[in-house]
Amino acid sequence: MGRTVWFPGHMAKGKRKLSELAGKLDVILEVRDARAPLLTSSPLTEELSRICPVAVVLSKKDLADDKGTARWISWFTSAGKKAWAINLLKPKMEPIRRDLLPYGPPHREVRLAVVGIPNVGKSMFLNALVGKSNAPVGGIPGITRGVSWYKGKGFLAVDTPGILDPHAGDAVQRRLAWLGGSKSEVIGGYEVIALDLIDMLRSRGLWRMVEEKWGVAVPDGDSGEDVLEKLGRRLGCLVTGGEVDLTGAARRFVEAFVSGRLGPVTLELPGEKPWI
Repeated sequence: MGRTVWFPGHMAKGKRKLSELAGKLDVILEVRDARAPLLTSSPLTEELSRICPVAVVLSKKDLADDKGTARWISWFTSAGKKAWAINLLKPKMEPIRRDLLPYGPPHREVRLAVVGIPNVGKSMFLNALVGKSNAPVGGIPGITRGVSWYKGKGFLAVDTPGILDPHAGDAVQRRLAWLGGSKSEVIGGYEVIALDLIDMLRSRGLWRMVEEKWGVAVPDGDSGEDVLEKLGRRLGCLVTGGEVDLTGAARRFVEAFVSGRLGPVTLELPGEKPWI
C-alpha cells in the first residue's frame, strides 16, 4: 500500500534515529492531544514500548472537557500506564518531574524521549520539563526537524520530529487536521476538512458549541455546504458581489476549532465505539 499522507523526509529520519536511541532511554513520554487521545496516538508507541517503558502526557487539557480527561487518565492508569494531563500554557511540572525520577538509576539523570504526532505540543512540553525555551516551538506541523538532546535538572531529554503513520487513511488524516496534527492544505484543502468537521459536530450533537459562540443555527435540512455558507456570512468572509468566500470561511472555522476558540470539547472517550 502506498503512502497516503504528508510524510516528509525529516519524519523518516527522525523515526530511524529514535529507534536507534530507544535502547539507551529510561522512559519515553508520548504526548497526545487530550481532545482525542486515541486519534492522536503515535504510530511508534507499540514498537517502542517493547524496548522501554512508555508514559502518556495528555496535552492541551484546557481545550478538552475536564470530565473526559479524568476518564482518560483513569483508563490509562488501569491499563498499567503512567499518565498526566497538562495545560501547556500554564504547565505545572513538579508532579511530573517527581514521578519521572524513579525511572532512572541513582547515579545519573533520567534519559527520556518526547514523542508524538505533529503539533500536539511536544516541544512546549519539553521546554517546561527541562526548564528551558531553546527547543523549536511553533504551531506549524513539522517545526521540529531533527533529534536533539536537552539537559535539565535531573533529566537528559531527546526532542523528536512529529511522526505520522505514513499508511493512515484519508479519513484519519482529515480528522487529525481538526486538531492541527495534519496539514489541511495537503489533505484535501480547507473546504473538505471543514465540511467533514461540520458533519461530525452535527452528528455527535456538538454543534451547540458553534451556535453558542457564533449564533449559527443549522436546521436538519441544511447541507454541509449550506452551513459553511452561513458561517462565511456570519464571519464576514465575503467577496465582491456579496458572495461567500467558502475557502476563507472554511479556514477560519477549522482554525477556530484547532485552537479551541469554540470552547472545550472531548471527541472520544474510553470504551466508546471508534468513530473513524
